[in-house]
Order: sequence, then C-alpha cells, then structure tokens
Amino acid sequence: MSDTTTWPWTGALTAQVALLTLLGVVTGLGVLGWAAAAVYTAVVTALLVPAMHRYGRCPLGPADMVTLARVVLIGAATALVVDGAHTWALVSVVVPALILDAVDGEVARGTRTSSDFGARFDMEADAFLILVLSVQVAFDLGPWVLLIGAMRYLFGAASWPAPWLHGPLPESTARKVVAAAQGIVLVVAVSGIMPEPMTTAAVAGALAALLWSFGRDVAGLWRRRPTRARAIEGS
Repeated sequence: MSDTTTWPWTGALTAQVALLTLLGVVTGLGVLGWAAAAVYTAVVTALLVPAMHRYGRCPLGPADMVTLARVVLIGAATALVVDGAHTWALVSVVVPALILDAVDGEVARGTRTSSDFGARFDMEADAFLILVLSVQVAFDLGPWVLLIGAMRYLFGAASWPAPWLHGPLPESTARKVVAAAQGIVLVVAVSGIMPEPMTTAAVAGALAALLWSFGRDVAGLWRRRPTRARAIEGS
C-alpha cells in the first residue's frame, strides 16, 4: 500500500481493535466475535483498497473518512451479532453508525468532495449494516426478515444476467426515506423496546416498503433499458 492508503486504514484497524477490546471487557466478547471481526476486516480490506486505487481516491476524502468510521462500527456490530446475546452493546454501536450515515453525505456536499466512489462506499456500508441487523432480528422474528438484508445483494446478483439493471437511477426522496427507515426499524426491533406484535408489524411494513422501492426501480430500469437489449429480448 502507498502512504496515502496506509495511514487511514491503519487508523481504522487500530480503532477496530480498540473498540473490540472495549466490547470484550464490557460484554465478554468471545472467540467467535473476534473471528467474525477478523474475517470482516480482511474482506473489507481486500475490497476497499483496490477500489480506492481504481477510483483514484488516495487519499480518502473527508466524507469517505466518515464512512470509514462507520465501517469500524459495523465491524463491531458484526462481531456482536455472531457472538450473540449482546443486545444493548449492539444498539450502542449501531445507533452512531446510523447517525454517521446522515453525516457523510452532508460532509461530502459541504466540502464539495462528492464522488462516485464515496456514493458506492456509503451504499455498500449501508447494505452490509442492514444485512447484519436483519440477521439479528431474524433470530427473534423468523427467517423472513433476512429478505430485508438480502435485497441489495439479490439485486446485484440479478444484474449479472440482466445488465440493464446496472442503468442509472434518478434521484428519489422516497428511495432514500425507505432505505433510511430499514436501519431505524431494525435497530428498534433489536432493542426489544416494543411488544413483539408491534415489532413484527413494523418490520413487515419496512420490508413491504423496501419491496415496493426495489420493484419501482426495477420497473423504471426495464422501461429505460437500451434499445439493443430490447431487440434481443424480443427476438
């Protein structure tokens, strides 16, 4: 790695270890949690560092650093979910991650450093956090909740045989609201502060909104798919 890649990543790794150590003291985080965090860190490093070079984001921008802080928190959340039975510790690391999700966009706009890399980095961090939360909630409400976390990845898998799904999407306030609602609803479900019937209804409503949002986007991409692709599909 170059110096511009190494220093923020070294800082993130140090923060990750420090946070996990603190959680180990407070919650008794065990071997499974540490192993999950190690795998998570290795995968993130293998994906993020080449992407930084590919997009020319060395060094990372101010908003990217905020997202990197979220990645550290998500690593801790991953460890806690795998280790099990750490409800309030999980809430305590997820809530700041959700708050920072609103901050990185403001930082990017305020510093005029918005980029395709930053948008993708933010989106992938969001998607993995939702997946982690959906796994935790699925333990209580059932495997159907996993569809919330899997939706982004199912969409990505579907785009391989259907390249038109890679098409650009117009800005949508509704899409942003639905996406933000997933994390909020799931963390409330994790906390257990509502009766189970209310929690189930809230999570089911979030899933229904997500299905509607993805369905609307897929329909829009289908209508705007390239003419050549239409001709091939119609032949």
